[in-house]
Amino acid sequence: MGIIDADTHIDETEATWEFMRESELQHKPATAFPANPNPNLPPARYWIIDGKRQVRFVRSDKDSGTTVETRELLDVKARLKHMDDLGTDIQVIYPTLFLMEATEKPEINAALRRSYNRWLGDRCAQSGGRLRWVCMPPLQDINAAVEELRWAKEHGACGVLKKGDREAGKYPAEPYFEPFYAEAEKLDLPICFHTGSGVPDFSSAREFSHGQFMRTKAAAINGVMALLMHKIPNKFPKLRIGCIEAGSMWAPFVNYDLRRQQQRQQGRETTGVLGIPELQLASNLFRDNRVYITCQVDEDLPYILQYVGADNLIVGSDYTHRD
Repeated sequence: MGIIDADTHIDETEATWEFMRESELQHKPATAFPANPNPNLPPARYWIIDGKRQVRFVRSDKDSGTTVETRELLDVKARLKHMDDLGTDIQVIYPTLFLMEATEKPEINAALRRSYNRWLGDRCAQSGGRLRWVCMPPLQDINAAVEELRWAKEHGACGVLKKGDREAGKYPAEPYFEPFYAEAEKLDLPICFHTGSGVPDFSSAREFSHGQFMRTKAAAINGVMALLMHKIPNKFPKLRIGCIEAGSMWAPFVNYDLRRQQQRQQGRETTGVLGIPELQLASNLFRDNRVYITCQVDEDLPYILQYVGADNLIVGSDYTHRD
């Protein structure tokens, strides 16, 4: 078996939006630069989406270990050559812009995501199966999201990105998403909780550090925990679930916390008033529920393996980003 890098990225570029429908062109993102750039800070630029600024990173080739041709997929052959140099057979590609929600408006959200999927599907189709990609569904319209899953599967997608906090105004285990999970199971597309947030936040970038954990790693972990707690893997017994870029040290704690809640339910204390269903946890929480977790090489893997199992740990380099 070859080496699969389970978490890589692209940086969106102007070509990403060339697949928008004619009726959607008014929503096409534009690039802007600070009016008065600070010479003491790194260069900055932004996407303008729905009248608001979203960071469009200016990356250093040296620091990222990539080139603009490879990270924006301007040259697919160059990215494949770099993969050869790294000893990587297959990359699974996630977005950059869409890790944080850029707009509250369903029509703009859908237009951006559909164009992104078609652009990335087109670029990855030129890789001979070595570049695989994860679909961005327009979840504010669940029927459109289901339709987009079908299109993505037909065009080489290998998974679906889902946020673990509120997305489309709803939490991951709410019944609203069940048709979406049913279709993902049918198409054999895993639900991938990548770090990031489905709740739009247009506050200053300088404020990001104050809620960074809550809006990145904690959100992804919450997504997995919510599906386990509300028995989504039991409802969809072939559905696979991923937790991407949040590390794996959280897994023993989640295992402990859910089992402790189960013990409380079996005693005199009820948690039903909090909306927590009666828990009946599997002997191996992650293996038996088909949960796959990206780990970091400097984590305490022998300890984590006691809870997760070797077959349910995967590795991603965060290629393009600076992990």
